[in-house]
Amino acid sequence: MRKPKIVVLGAGYGGLITVTRLQKQLGVDEAEITLVNKNDYHYETTWLHEASAGTLHHDRARYQIKDIIGNTPVNFIKDTVISINKETKKVVLKRSELTYDYLVISLGAHPETFGIKGLKEYAFGITSIDSARHLREHIEYQFAIYNTETQKKAERLTIVVGGAGFTGIEFLGELGNRVPELCKEYDIDFKNVRLICVEAAPTALPGFDPELVNYAVNYLQNKGVEFKIGTAIKECIIDGIIVTKDNQTETIKAGTVVWAAGVRGHSVVEEAGFENMRGRVKVDRFLRAPGHEDVYVIGDCSLVINEEINRPFPPTAQIAMQQGEVCANNVAVAIQKRGRMMTFKPEIKGSVASLGESDAVGVVYGKKLVGSRASFMKKVIDNRALYMIGGPSLVLKKGKFKFL
Repeated sequence: MRKPKIVVLGAGYGGLITVTRLQKQLGVDEAEITLVNKNDYHYETTWLHEASAGTLHHDRARYQIKDIIGNTPVNFIKDTVISINKETKKVVLKRSELTYDYLVISLGAHPETFGIKGLKEYAFGITSIDSARHLREHIEYQFAIYNTETQKKAERLTIVVGGAGFTGIEFLGELGNRVPELCKEYDIDFKNVRLICVEAAPTALPGFDPELVNYAVNYLQNKGVEFKIGTAIKECIIDGIIVTKDNQTETIKAGTVVWAAGVRGHSVVEEAGFENMRGRVKVDRFLRAPGHEDVYVIGDCSLVINEEINRPFPPTAQIAMQQGEVCANNVAVAIQKRGRMMTFKPEIKGSVASLGESDAVGVVYGKKLVGSRASFMKKVIDNRALYMIGGPSLVLKKGKFKFL
């Protein structure tokens, strides 16, 4: 009897949890599991802001997929997903093709530029190991070359961050620690550096507790960050950005522009013809794509509505990992024809935004935390994610243990 084929696209938080749990729930004779990822490693998306600023080496933020799935019968394919044909149940890769009986889409996200001209061409992103490495090297180059110029360009040491959400705030927190080190290393007066955060919303960290927002903004301002709140980026140009506020236009010259203001689901999902909103599929309670009981969508590509506020839950690592647990159970139930399908309901244990290595703000189990206590919890959360995917050995190898 032919074994059903399970294909998991993407080895992010949700994809890896799905595969590792399927390994435990299905016997080798019950299904054929294939995991596809464009890299042979998984990277901690929630650590990329550190690698981008240069406060954490990029190798610390990644680990080999083979080290997680081990010598099990899971078939790992390093390749790029080109398209999905849901009618023929086929996945086209750059170098091959796959057929499936059950498909799990966990492809991650693309940056959402909202149609702003020039962002793709001139702004840096914090989206992958390669982008983090590129951004870190670019920033350091700006400092390295500054004192070699006969006529110094003031804007060379201006760093603009578009977006004051989690990624933008956490990146600025790391820069608050890294920039003084670069100034010392390259003999530059800190007064020559500008760190600017531009946010179109009326507040930083939209949706976060106002008291915690004020703490974060004040902390970063003391580190030298300038906030331009309620200010929209109209265009990104080769040497800066053009912004608007109250019908007034301003050009900000900068040597570095970083876009950290939102993501959308993967383009493959849109092109496959699934019902979607900006590349995100509004899944049913079992995490299946509407009208396709053999296709599960998790992570950044899925959309789950928070019925209390009638808005989507944000696409976080915490939710992706919970989805991976539910997805694996439901695929196993569908194959084994026994047990019960699990309904997915996010359990938000908390949310913490780091402000550098030793400070943070957040809410954990309903309790507001700031400073070193929040920073401690942030590291606990990071280590817990490692434990859920790779157990104690991965925590010992990649975990964060500098709590003070």
